[in-house]
Amino acid sequence: MGYLDGFKVTFGKLFGERVTTEYPHEKRPKPPRFHGRHVLNRYPDGMEKCIGCELCAGVCPARCIYVRGADNAPDDPVSPGERYGYVYEINYLRCIHCDLCVEACPTEAITETKVFEFSFPTRRDAIYTKDELLTDDDGRPRRQPWELWHEGDDEHTSGWMRATSPSGQPDYEGRVGWSGELGYGVRAPEQGQHADLDGGEDDSVTAGDEPADLDEHSGAPAAGDHH
Repeated sequence: MGYLDGFKVTFGKLFGERVTTEYPHEKRPKPPRFHGRHVLNRYPDGMEKCIGCELCAGVCPARCIYVRGADNAPDDPVSPGERYGYVYEINYLRCIHCDLCVEACPTEAITETKVFEFSFPTRRDAIYTKDELLTDDDGRPRRQPWELWHEGDDEHTSGWMRATSPSGQPDYEGRVGWSGELGYGVRAPEQGQHADLDGGEDDSVTAGDEPADLDEHSGAPAAGDHH
């Protein structure tokens, strides 16, 4: 009866705890730096972060991003700089979610959300335009009819931190390294990256330290701040 020994595992699991997630009705929590579809962020005052520099399009290995900049009107600027992103498109039939665009962006305009379940009725719908990528008046992503959203998917849309940002370096632990965002304010500084030679935590910068005053749009330390 040795051939029945293989069924022992099957019968043993019948009465054990089930670990299967009833997808899509249930979804596992995603990590803070999950690579989902992109979003174009705004500053807390509502101005767009994108300045139309086209660096994201230039660095994209899949050539899925198309950007064209235009000059800001002096009396009604769209972004704090001289230019803004007049056209912004991402072709998700090509995108490989490498996040090089996030790394290249000098103003932290483009980041990744936790939304990744989407299928397109037509190929044209796979090309997200600026109107679909830009956050709404609450700083949240704009939901599209073909996207599967669950509670919380529209929160913390820029949790993916750039490796080249100050928060990715131990010397900047405890310091604010990300400009403020509409709907979220200024992100709390990251902790736990720096350890001394004895294996303990370095107390040169503590979590209780007050963050430096930041420039409203650039996110850099304000003038006169030499921390």
